[in-house]
Amino acid sequence: MSVDGDADAAVENRIRIRWNKVRQLVPLLTNKDISLKVRGRLYSSCVQSSILHESETWPIRKENEVTLPRAETKVVRWMCGVKLQDRIPGKALTERLGLGDIILVLQWNRLRWYGHVSQEEDNDWVKKCMEYEVEGARLRGTPKKTCRDCGKRLSGT
Repeated sequence: MSVDGDADAAVENRIRIRWNKVRQLVPLLTNKDISLKVRGRLYSSCVQSSILHESETWPIRKENEVTLPRAETKVVRWMCGVKLQDRIPGKALTERLGLGDIILVLQWNRLRWYGHVSQEEDNDWVKKCMEYEVEGARLRGTPKKTCRDCGKRLSGT
């Protein structure tokens, strides 16, 4: 199986796990007596964290960046008691719940992990992996990218 297949399988598996967590928390997530902000915090701490567990090391593709928010929007609509026919944007619903964009949370987790790895000793095997060359198109004459270069680009340093 290719790396892309592993990434897709990881994302699909995490989405399945998310639905299991939601089923466990149905009485709390759909309770009208609990405010939307509290339900959003509960969702963020229990469900969203289970989706993004170990996501720091996933090779994320564009398809995954579409799948994750789409799956999250389904649950958010259900928690808020809103149907598609109500024509309320998912972004407005996530703001009602006080949730951040799941892709931004994913990027934040990856940058935090990158920070931990960059502080390791030079002989640590994880830090040595940062020197592997990254495949992809590059302009003629530019040096090959390493994992370290990609992390610097994401963190803005």
